[in-house]
Amino acid sequence: MLRMIVLGAGAGGGFPQWNSAGPGCLRARAGDPAALPRTQASIAASADGERWVLVNASPDLRSQIAATPALHPRPGHLRHSPISAVLLTGGEVDAIMGLLHLRERHAFEIWGAPPALSVLEANPIFRAVNAAVVPRRPLPLGQEFEVMGLRVTAYAVPGKVPLFAEEAGLADDAAMAPVAEDGEALGLALSAGGGTLHVIPGCAMMTPALRQRLAGADCVLFDGTLFTDDEMIRTGAGPKTGRRMGHMPMTGPGGTLQAFEGLGVRRRIFLHINNTNPALLADSPERAHLAAAGWEVAEDGMEIFV
Repeated sequence: MLRMIVLGAGAGGGFPQWNSAGPGCLRARAGDPAALPRTQASIAASADGERWVLVNASPDLRSQIAATPALHPRPGHLRHSPISAVLLTGGEVDAIMGLLHLRERHAFEIWGAPPALSVLEANPIFRAVNAAVVPRRPLPLGQEFEVMGLRVTAYAVPGKVPLFAEEAGLADDAAMAPVAEDGEALGLALSAGGGTLHVIPGCAMMTPALRQRLAGADCVLFDGTLFTDDEMIRTGAGPKTGRRMGHMPMTGPGGTLQAFEGLGVRRRIFLHINNTNPALLADSPERAHLAAAGWEVAEDGMEIFV
């Protein structure tokens, strides 16, 4: 059976974001129980409870490990970690920055598609994670393989290059960023003898191929960055729509709720949720709307068994 722990459920910046005085962030900072804080998105998965595989390494990884006893060093070892591998779904800062917390010569594997691995190769700071101790391995796309007892299938989903790698001249107010399915953004299907759980923290649009892959899935953790496409603009938090950032909105035409209709996914959970998203608030009408549609909103520390 697959055991999965949500280490962080928030989008880049977490919740509350360090420089945000938005209404949700103010409530979270004040300790409001209906506005639970979220660190930046990452999960841990295991087939045996001993070896753990991370999906992405967020900037908050050190505190996430400290908050998760399953990831603590085992007694009897001077240096030890049950973290055995990291699978990257992309090369964005909030997916790779946490690798620098794992630079203490602990042996594990980094798996990523060529675009993400090229980001690590191009940035000398990642040499701190010594490749002689921590090998970097290309993720085979579209075929099942095994990592630490987990059966994994990685597949490309519609996405965009990381913000820092965008071509100059791409306007913030463009209707949509250039989208490709070349491995810039990945989904992962994970299983360990039971059902299958999909993790897709970033997705620009639903496609017929993705619908077919997700149909009838036991559980899907899906991109929940924004509630509405124009949320950043309406709240004054930024000039970009969700689609310009490479993220489907939860609601509206072409949004996630509409896209998942009829797919028969047994459990649907939003992950990678931006601090502006009112669905983070447990007492909001937006959260109630999602619940009525059969969706959950991930929280740090949430555990799922599949």
